[in-house]
Amino acid sequence: MLFLHLRSSRHHSHLRIHIKFLSTISSQHLHLPLSFPTYMIWGSNTSLGKTLISTGLASSFLLSPRTTNKTPKFVYLKPIQTGFPSDSDSHFVFSKLSSLASLRSSPLSLSASNSVLNSSLSAASSLFGDDSKTKGRNLGIYNLNFTEENRFVKDGVNVVSELVCETLYAWKEAVSPHLAAEKENGVVEDSLVLETLEKCLRKEEDRKVEEMDVFCVVETAGGVASPGPSGTLQCDLYRRPFRLPGVLMGDGRLGGISGTISAYESLKLRGYDIVAVVLEDHGLVNEVPLLSYLRNRVPVIVLPPVPQDMSNDLVEWFGDSDEAFNSLKEIMISAFSERILRLNDMAKKAVHTLWWPFTQHKLVPEEAVTVIDSRCGENFAIYKVQGNQFITQQFDGCASWWTQGPDATLQTELAREMGYTAARYGHVMFPENVYEPALECAELLLEGVGKGWASRTYYSDNGSTAIEIALKMAFRKFSFDNGLLLDFSNNNRTDKSVQLKVLALKGSYHGDTLGAMEAQAPSSYTGFLQQPWYTGRGLFLDPPTVSMSNNKWNLSLPEGMHCENMIKKDMNFSTRDEIFDKSRDKSDLTGVYSSYISQKLLQYPGLKESIHVGALIIEPVIQGAGGMLMIDPLFQRVLVSECRSRNIPVIFDEVFTGFWRLGTESAAELLGCLPDIACFAKLMTGGVIPLAATLASDAVFDSFLGESKLKALLHGHSYSAHAMGCSAAATSIKWFKDPQTNHNIISGRRLLRELWNAELVQQISSHPSVERVIALGTLFALELRAEGHNVGYASLYARSLLQKLREDGVYMRPLGNVIYLMCGPCTSPEICTSLLIKLYTRLEEFSQVQQASC
Repeated sequence: MLFLHLRSSRHHSHLRIHIKFLSTISSQHLHLPLSFPTYMIWGSNTSLGKTLISTGLASSFLLSPRTTNKTPKFVYLKPIQTGFPSDSDSHFVFSKLSSLASLRSSPLSLSASNSVLNSSLSAASSLFGDDSKTKGRNLGIYNLNFTEENRFVKDGVNVVSELVCETLYAWKEAVSPHLAAEKENGVVEDSLVLETLEKCLRKEEDRKVEEMDVFCVVETAGGVASPGPSGTLQCDLYRRPFRLPGVLMGDGRLGGISGTISAYESLKLRGYDIVAVVLEDHGLVNEVPLLSYLRNRVPVIVLPPVPQDMSNDLVEWFGDSDEAFNSLKEIMISAFSERILRLNDMAKKAVHTLWWPFTQHKLVPEEAVTVIDSRCGENFAIYKVQGNQFITQQFDGCASWWTQGPDATLQTELAREMGYTAARYGHVMFPENVYEPALECAELLLEGVGKGWASRTYYSDNGSTAIEIALKMAFRKFSFDNGLLLDFSNNNRTDKSVQLKVLALKGSYHGDTLGAMEAQAPSSYTGFLQQPWYTGRGLFLDPPTVSMSNNKWNLSLPEGMHCENMIKKDMNFSTRDEIFDKSRDKSDLTGVYSSYISQKLLQYPGLKESIHVGALIIEPVIQGAGGMLMIDPLFQRVLVSECRSRNIPVIFDEVFTGFWRLGTESAAELLGCLPDIACFAKLMTGGVIPLAATLASDAVFDSFLGESKLKALLHGHSYSAHAMGCSAAATSIKWFKDPQTNHNIISGRRLLRELWNAELVQQISSHPSVERVIALGTLFALELRAEGHNVGYASLYARSLLQKLREDGVYMRPLGNVIYLMCGPCTSPEICTSLLIKLYTRLEEFSQVQQASC
């Protein structure tokens, strides 16, 4: 039996965790059954009649003539109820349907039940009439399990339709749920509400048989933005992870148009689908302007006025509303069927219409295509068919190609800010203009990742383009400093004999555009099959790398750099922090690195007056697409220093490493030296929209100043500094570095707390299937031990392992036999620990399979 000792980064206490047991628990993701229609009933305000809609739908579904032979079953779920037991919406549906069934000439008999699963002790005492059943219990939530039943059997009718009503959590006070929960010491966390709701839905899926036709509604409490028991707005509470489609009960009263539109927009802003809006007729014809606003894309259904006199128990009103509820039911069933059809067709259509990047289509059959219904925070909502159809969660373990970082709360904030910005600006020209998002974003960049060295922000639309701009800047700066600029008056031509090349590292990757590819060493990405124009315009050095293996951090030197006098303390490190310690600058290794770099520069075969190394470009600390290689920070510091002494401008490619990806806002902080130019993208906007920025120093900017426009930087994009991207970037930059919004920030230290459990990382580094491990900031990477064709970018060696992890709810893509997990700056260490546990468990299986096949 395998055990691991884990240290909690929050409590610093040792936990003894049975890894297989914990892996099983953590792999049980919430999932939404799609074998029957399930809808949320929302209200634009409280007391508008949501429960009347639920009751009317139940009546239409259970008591109307059937077009199929299946027995109908209607499930009504009320997750949050206040004012209990005097006010119980589930009891209302239960009792009203019972009355309607007894009075109407329905073709079916009816079996009805109403249950209340959990309540505060105050509500439980009120229900029982005394406190004898709850006496001696601690304050909190009481497991009530109260049930009432009715059954109406019609003579000669053997088919019994079924009504199931359930209240999940109830409180006594008839106030907002967050107030009731607080006053009655019965606060329920959001996760528990969702888990209980999911259990109820899965219970119906498990009970469902082929002969039954199930329809389910989940009725919210109060208005769309009313708080839940924890204080989270319900429109946010239920968004994670279900995104159930909904029906909105609008307001037909005076002023109701505004409230209805506001509620509708709040739901759409969070990604909900609303299939219908329902209004009570108050004689103001509110449906007309609503239909105009909704542009007839969402039907508006009008219910008859609810009588003030309740003496007839609303039986007549429900009869008058039959046509409206039948119409609503058909709309909901039709929308559900269309959704399932779309989800079922997406994979097949995708393999015939899409051309995916970095994908060999012959290796991706239709059944391997991942159908993503939505995302919320760090998780995809994935559509699957395994016997039954359902939506389940997958953690986005590669941060959607390293762009994503928002949690669910920031995702909503970004949607709000981008919606506002799109409405305010649309898109506007940038040259010689200024508007708030572009200016604010530029100032935040210069005071954040560019603090202490950068003075200018140049916008573009993606990381590869930001690199091309940086190269132009660097080459101009080098030419300016070294007197290579000629008279531009003669048709803007320069001496063609002057060639500028880059100094870069093997294994680097700076983007897919042609110029960016020229700045990287030969690789799988630059071969004739991919880039026939590639020449590799640079001097490419083989860098020393650092990684963990068998619990130790080790330095690996490239061929040609080994020194017999190198001592062990310079090659091995007991902790990762030692690797970044600036005291290493005084070690013998500094001289070795300096000598190696100088010799390479002197040996450059074309080094003469007409050929120059005009720029250094590096990915600071981590080379991403090259295989998640950690370059020795000391080597990169020495490299920067050597270039500074030769007047060679320095470019940091921080498209991957920037904005807390490696635990600091900029990887330059880890490296301990500064660039002249740096490129940022991906996580800069929270990954929700493309935007890139190339930051530069005053000296770089000044090299483009002159009387002629031809001396300016003639590079630009139609969407340069687009307002939505700048707004998203400004929001993300502030959010990630604020301890109030990002609880992983160590206040005052400009660092993320450790996200990957140190003991688990060590355990994985010692696994026989693992060659090396890197754990830094939001990144965890490992290289699988392999040989021959199983090594390198083209390797399919990790494929079976990643497929198992996807089954565990972790979405990952490999870099050959290198696999990685990537979280966001806001992801909790507990989530990261669960990811490592799943990875370790699957590594054990993978190792056993590989051994058996040998």
